[in-house]
Amino acid sequence: MSGLLPLLLALQGPVDGGTFVVRQDTVELARETFELSAVRQATASGWALAAATRYSRGPVVTLAPRLAVGPDSAPWSLEFAVVDPHEPLRILGQASRGRFTVRTLGRRSERAREYSLAGLTVVLDDSVFSPYLFLAWQARPGRVVSVTALLPRAERREALTVEDRGIVATTLNRDPATLHHIVVSGGANRMVNVWLDADGRLMKVDVPSRALRIERLPPA
Repeated sequence: MSGLLPLLLALQGPVDGGTFVVRQDTVELARETFELSAVRQATASGWALAAATRYSRGPVVTLAPRLAVGPDSAPWSLEFAVVDPHEPLRILGQASRGRFTVRTLGRRSERAREYSLAGLTVVLDDSVFSPYLFLAWQARPGRVVSVTALLPRAERREALTVEDRGIVATTLNRDPATLHHIVVSGGANRMVNVWLDADGRLMKVDVPSRALRIERLPPA
C-alpha cells in the first residue's frame, strides 16, 4: 500500500471517489458518497477526504466531514457538518504544535477539546466509514501497528491496533472477490474488517459487533 502513496500524491487532485451502501444485516440504513484528493499544504503533501453519509430511516440525518491529513494520515484540519433536525452541529478541527484542537458548535452551545498527536493518529467516526482508508494504510505486513483514533463527534479517543492479513477471498455485493484484508482491533467496535483492492482503494468495511456491512457500489 505504501507504494501507492507517491503515485497518488503526484496527481494533485481527485484520485478516487464513489458510493458505499451501509447495511445492518440486510436492511439499508444509509448511503455514503466520498471523494479523495491529493493536496499540498506548505511544504508537505497530503490528502483531502470529503464524505456525506445520509441516514434515511426515521428522521433524515446527514453526516458530512471534510478531513485533510498529512502523508502519515495524521489530521491537519476537519470541517464536519451534522445535519440533524434534533441536534445540528458544526465541528471544526485544526492541528497545531503536536495537538489537534476541536471546537463543537451547537445551536446554543460551544465547547472545545484538545487531543495529542503523539504517535500514529487518525480521525474516524462511528457512522462515516470512508476515513477507515487512512487507518488501513497504517498496516504493515508481519507487524501489529498501534494507532490512536480520534472521534471528534463522539468526543473520545481510542487505542487501536491494525494488522495486515494479506490477500484473501471474500465477497463484494454478494459477488466473489479477492481483496486485501486489514483487521482493526480495540475501541468500542472491538473489531472492524477493512478491505482494499489491489490499487489500495477502500472497497468494504465490516463491523461485526454492530452487524454493519459497508460495501462500495460498482461505477454506474
